[in-house]
Amino acid sequence: MPPKHLNTSHGKSSFRYSSLVGSGPPVEMAQAGAESLLKTVIGHIVHECRLRGDAVSDTLAAFMVTAVVLDPRNGFNVDRTLTKDDVQKLEELCLDKLTEKCSPSLDTIKMQVYFDMNYTTKCEFLEDIHQSEESKLSPLCREITDSRVKSREELDGLYHKITTYILLRSAMGSPTDTNTMEEATAVLQSVFPQAELGNFRVALKRDQEQQLNELTMIVTGIRLFNKANKRGEEEVDIHELMPAVLQEALPVTSKSIANELCVTQTLVFKYTAVLEKLTSSDVQLGHSDVPIILLKQALYNGRQHEVFLKLLLADANSCTKHVEILLSDVSSQMKLLKETVQSKTAVPAATVFPLFKMLSKLWFELRDEGEFLNMLNKIMLRLQPFSASQTKIFSEAYLESLLEDSEVKTDEQRMLESSDNCIDPAPLKTQEWLFPETTVNFEEMPLQYNGFCGYTLVNRDGLLLPGNPYIGVLKHKEKLYVFTSKEAAMKFALSPDSFVAEVAEKAKYSPELIQLLKLHQQFSCISPYSEIQPRKGLLVKPDIKCECGTQTEIHPVEKNIVKSYEWNEWELRRKALKLANLQTRVTVSVQTDLSHMRRENVTQTWLPKNAACQSKRDGASQVPKPQTFVAGLRGQRGAHVVKANLTRSVDD
Repeated sequence: MPPKHLNTSHGKSSFRYSSLVGSGPPVEMAQAGAESLLKTVIGHIVHECRLRGDAVSDTLAAFMVTAVVLDPRNGFNVDRTLTKDDVQKLEELCLDKLTEKCSPSLDTIKMQVYFDMNYTTKCEFLEDIHQSEESKLSPLCREITDSRVKSREELDGLYHKITTYILLRSAMGSPTDTNTMEEATAVLQSVFPQAELGNFRVALKRDQEQQLNELTMIVTGIRLFNKANKRGEEEVDIHELMPAVLQEALPVTSKSIANELCVTQTLVFKYTAVLEKLTSSDVQLGHSDVPIILLKQALYNGRQHEVFLKLLLADANSCTKHVEILLSDVSSQMKLLKETVQSKTAVPAATVFPLFKMLSKLWFELRDEGEFLNMLNKIMLRLQPFSASQTKIFSEAYLESLLEDSEVKTDEQRMLESSDNCIDPAPLKTQEWLFPETTVNFEEMPLQYNGFCGYTLVNRDGLLLPGNPYIGVLKHKEKLYVFTSKEAAMKFALSPDSFVAEVAEKAKYSPELIQLLKLHQQFSCISPYSEIQPRKGLLVKPDIKCECGTQTEIHPVEKNIVKSYEWNEWELRRKALKLANLQTRVTVSVQTDLSHMRRENVTQTWLPKNAACQSKRDGASQVPKPQTFVAGLRGQRGAHVVKANLTRSVDD
């Protein structure tokens, strides 16, 4: 739902989209008319640009409408209702800006729109490509799981589909390649013989899909292992096992982005040096014929290009480091597999299959890294046309003539020159200052204006210079500001709110600064381009969120305590049962003619009791134990042996 009016955070102006003429209908009807008007204006602008040979998206057109309205030079009276002439003027101004040739400002806005609509984080990108892969393979997977084969030929066809699915899922070769298909079929036969298709067909669909994924992992791991050992004892370079997309992107992506960043920074430093010279009060009068506005637009274009390239380079370097770790893990896994299967005729599946799965998992992660690097490289290449207009307007020879003997400083040189002159917070006790010695994660703090100096932007008529956080960071209203020098910081700290308002006013004249300096909070009517929803009004107002907390006494007023309050649910149930007093109540029922002989009866009986009886008594008798004594066993060999019977009589 588009906002009914556009306003800045300072409350100075608002742009009302109500009816075309007159005081307008009620609020609901006026809001509906505003939405219809916005859609009509944006659609007409897009259509006219297409007729003039320029392809413009709804997002770009919507932002340009806002930029034209916010620009004070266009003379829109934001306190009165738009007339038909105002709408026509708005459309003409937007069309002129969108179809302007060799405009660094327009190219910067187009660059911002393209980057925000195409760049994504690594996690989101991998999630998108995985979903895309699943959607592409889902028809083939559905054919496999829903097949009802009966003949031998149909079984062979089903097995061929399973092999094709594994090849497409692993991206290791094409199913149209005969050698690749034969190799994958042979590996699959060793893991999943065709005779097991019967058990596969009767399984649940969820189990079939899980088995297909497991077979893909195992077959891919076996093929990688076979590829690494195809030369026998010769050691294979682990880089040869990398996916094709990674082999193409890894050597060139980081290097290409770094080279592009170096070229862009060289131009940015020259533009900065020229503008720094021209915006000085002592030389400005002698260069009145120099297009300072175009130079500032070119500087903004280069700075925005630099910001995007730094972001791409950081992602590429992080991806390269992760690839090195994955390759080391692949090498270790290969050695472990060789030790497991070396000189063995048979290895238990429970032992070797998890190793193949782990190898396959590492390979898939390498493929994901290659896809992400490829995406970064494509974005880098498609950003280049958006910086072409500045090079056409300002040739290298022209910039050199403007520079004359001026020194071209890099951002690092500027920081080194100002790092020794740190801020003394004692004179400004009302302001909070942060320093690297006393602040945790100092280098990771979110700096306002994207790290540029707001004082220099206002005082030097739009000159962009990066601030130096090591001389001190000003914390004002939970925002962090950096400056180019100690003097700039002290002057900004004396009246920070006025400088913040001046920066926002500068952005009205140069709308590309809103994205470059991240001023979306100052302009609550403007969201990042990725949040702008085409054909749903102008812009989506960003949500403003904050964390807050409060603390009160437990019982500030004793008489307000509810004595009967009980937090325990079971205690409440016990009290309810007690109030019901069910023990003193009986259940009464009435039988009618309609229910006669139809009621349900229940009878309780007792099972037979277990009983036992004894038929006879056990008895026993005792007889004498036979005992015999032999005398004369010890002594001489020829002695006479006497045997005596010592058994007692039964009667004793």
